[in-house]
Amino acid sequence: MKKLFLIIGAPGSGKTTDAELIAQKHDEITQYSTGDMFRAEVASGSEQGELIKSFIEKGNLVPIDIVIKTIVNAIKKAPTDVVVIDGYPRSAEQMIELDKYLATEDSVQLISVIEVEVSQETAKNRVIGRAEEAEVVRDDDSIEVFYNRMKVYTDPLTEIQKFYQSKNLHKIISGEGTIEEIVDNMDKFVQSKI
Repeated sequence: MKKLFLIIGAPGSGKTTDAELIAQKHDEITQYSTGDMFRAEVASGSEQGELIKSFIEKGNLVPIDIVIKTIVNAIKKAPTDVVVIDGYPRSAEQMIELDKYLATEDSVQLISVIEVEVSQETAKNRVIGRAEEAEVVRDDDSIEVFYNRMKVYTDPLTEIQKFYQSKNLHKIISGEGTIEEIVDNMDKFVQSKI
């Protein structure tokens, strides 16, 4: 049985870095970022990659069928029994589609949805700082795209929180401290659930 953890958070919340560092500490954890999976597909130059690129460049959501296919393939191919996926779900539709899949899949159990909570100011400073420091600027790191991505993140957030709270799967971790503090808190929680 694969144990699945989802990590959600605003752009710049640090969710991908947190998940990567936890996976590096433990051989039994595989980490995937939906953003990284999509960027890899775009970099491959495939037809699907071009389609994904057209959505990412505007800060919009990738269509649900492409997202679910990408995530399900990642979970099934994971070399470990514990899988952490960050950046998912980003909409009520994505949440419901994954829930439908999990209801029919005996080999995967959703253990928790961890929300990395940061203020909009912190998130903005991190994203803009990342853009200024980067040698290669990501298409989705401009201030206009940041505000669109924030809106895309916050609009469905209450519905996502309520859904997972009702299943007793929602956990909030502050993303405001040092990277070490945040990763330590998240890691302790994940280990307590495995």
